[in-house]
Amino acid sequence: MMSFKANVVASYASQMYMAGLGIFILPLYVEYMGAEAYGLIGFFTMLQAWFALLDLGLTPTISRETARFCAGSLSALQYRQLYRALSLIFFAIASVGGGALWFFSDEVATQWLKTSTLGVSEIILAVQIMAISVAIRWLSGLYRGVITGYEKIIQLSVINIVVTSLRFIGVFGSMAVLGFNIEVFFYHQLCIAVIELIALFLISRSALPDPMSCGGTIGWSLKPVRPLLKFSLSVALTSSIWVMVTQVDKLVLSGILPLAEYGYFSLAVLFAAGILTLSTPVSTAIMPRMAHLYSSGDADGMINIYRATTQLVAAVAGSAAIFIAIFSESILYVWTGDAHIAKNSSITLTLYASGYGVLAIAAFPYYLQYAMGDLRYHLAGNIFTLAILIPVMVYAASNFGAEGAGWAWLTVHTSYLILWLGYVHKKLVPGLHLKWLFNDVLRVYFPPMILGTIISLLLPVDMDRVELFILLSVVALLVFASSILSSRALHLHFLRRFR
Repeated sequence: MMSFKANVVASYASQMYMAGLGIFILPLYVEYMGAEAYGLIGFFTMLQAWFALLDLGLTPTISRETARFCAGSLSALQYRQLYRALSLIFFAIASVGGGALWFFSDEVATQWLKTSTLGVSEIILAVQIMAISVAIRWLSGLYRGVITGYEKIIQLSVINIVVTSLRFIGVFGSMAVLGFNIEVFFYHQLCIAVIELIALFLISRSALPDPMSCGGTIGWSLKPVRPLLKFSLSVALTSSIWVMVTQVDKLVLSGILPLAEYGYFSLAVLFAAGILTLSTPVSTAIMPRMAHLYSSGDADGMINIYRATTQLVAAVAGSAAIFIAIFSESILYVWTGDAHIAKNSSITLTLYASGYGVLAIAAFPYYLQYAMGDLRYHLAGNIFTLAILIPVMVYAASNFGAEGAGWAWLTVHTSYLILWLGYVHKKLVPGLHLKWLFNDVLRVYFPPMILGTIISLLLPVDMDRVELFILLSVVALLVFASSILSSRALHLHFLRRFR
């Protein structure tokens, strides 16, 4: 089994590459295709997230059961039967979900999206291509789950880097030949989605146990899924709530704002969402490993990984959130070169960056419950959060636009972190919460926050983009270094390596 540290490093490398490339490319989309076209791309990104509602907990289930198979808790025959049953369900749901989006493409183009320059026929065709693309990319989740469960994170990271490069950079080659328009963009994304699906299928298939060595008939029954329904539906409900919690603002604003304004909003929010991307590699690596340790009876080892990776996320994602929130206007100006966009979107970026910094840490008790196979506390907390967030978000977005949505986003998630996580830790691991909160989170967050605030007060006003970029790069390294030094687990690790 691949080294846990190697998996974390590989996953982080791929995620940082993907996030960095996306951040670099996004302004070019606006420049070459226009704000309305980019608004449609933002709508496509949001649709992919909402499509996760159809997952029904199947991707985390196959990942967890794969980890259990590797730990010896499942026989090869049981695992192959489960894999085949889930394959049938994935194909059926992908067909139904993609077909429904295709069927309602006219309504989406004419009644939901608000455009002034793009033609209705262009938008209808784009939505139809989106329908096929999101179905294919969602189907890839089955094979990603298998690869993750086997902890083949390095192979998965390589696929992610290659696919992201083809998706973001390769599309400019297609548009240079065929034209810089929205149809070429989405046809290109469809082709890359097919390539990604084939690659993930081949890797996952090579890892599966040989059917001839399973000692029985695999068959085509859905019965192997039944014992897992309680866990799968719990994951499904929590995943659905997570999607609604993180995407309801984007859905509401996509129907309120003109497509061009929605494009600028998406630009700021997708930049801030890169913060959460920095925590994704940790969840990808620790969820199967924690499930493996818990199944093997090593509860102390599970908690040690839980606390150490909390500090890692607080240092990486937390310092990024703090840096972006404090220097939002300067970052937007360096990124886009447009002072108007920077000034008008800076508050939105500050609020969403702060919210994502909170969300990256608030997700950790879910990993603990996932490993233990009991998601009831996570489920209850998210249902309560969603019940508050939806009406608050709809009201704030409808009356105050993007900034109102940002304030609602930050306030609700901060309340969840403060009020609910202590209760969850008390129930699962008594005595952990205060040590986790003060030593693993706040201890890492406060120094970069203080340092960033002081530097922002001393930042020169009149600087060109190159000078500002160099200065911000130095500041970002200082903020990150302060968070690393504030983490006991991380600075001891680097000190041992240095020695």
